[in-house]
Amino acid sequence: MKDLFGKAILDFQTNNNPEDLITETSISEADEMSVAYLFRNFNEMPKIEQKALQLAKGKILDVGCGAGSHSLYLQNERNLDVTSIDISANAIEACRLRGLKKAAIQNVMTLENEKFDTILLLMNGAGMCGKLKNISNFLQKLKSLLNEGGQVLVDSSDIIYMFDEDEDGGKWIPTDMDYYGEVVFDISYKGEKEEPFDWMYIDYNTLQNAAHANGLQCELILEGEHYDYLANIH
Repeated sequence: MKDLFGKAILDFQTNNNPEDLITETSISEADEMSVAYLFRNFNEMPKIEQKALQLAKGKILDVGCGAGSHSLYLQNERNLDVTSIDISANAIEACRLRGLKKAAIQNVMTLENEKFDTILLLMNGAGMCGKLKNISNFLQKLKSLLNEGGQVLVDSSDIIYMFDEDEDGGKWIPTDMDYYGEVVFDISYKGEKEEPFDWMYIDYNTLQNAAHANGLQCELILEGEHYDYLANIH
């Protein structure tokens, strides 16, 4: 990976002529995303993210922390012990420049010998497992990182609305898809193109079923305005 997403974050943090990121998926057209959005403060965050940050407690792991905005709020405003991880070296450098005390380049799937009270997977964090077939391994890993009584706070979206309806009012989903929430992401930045990568939007029922299959409880905390939701897995 060229780490273009992280490059955009670091460019913004260091005032190095940041530009918009161009994101495109296998089911949606190219879209411009302002990097500034990743640097929002608590008041600028969607209600779902605000709620997750209010529910976070104890020792916290922020997975896929990006520019670190969620972690910064928890560290600075709530004085909580937060470890922020991302696979992007550039993003982690930006996090450190912003004053995050515990930011590390780390894939959650290879994190060992640590336990947390809250694991945050915000901005559709469950999507990082890429495909639905990977969800059990992913949930088992998260479970192994939780303290007794710990919680995973995760948000995602049900993207069924993006598919056309058939004559019966049902949704027409291409037969070559294993699960309609799986997409391939393309990111471009400053004229460079990232390697395409798998991502997944998971509807609540599918997430709940996967949690139960892995010996976990899943609870719906909040629904957003556009097919999005916040869940607590414990």
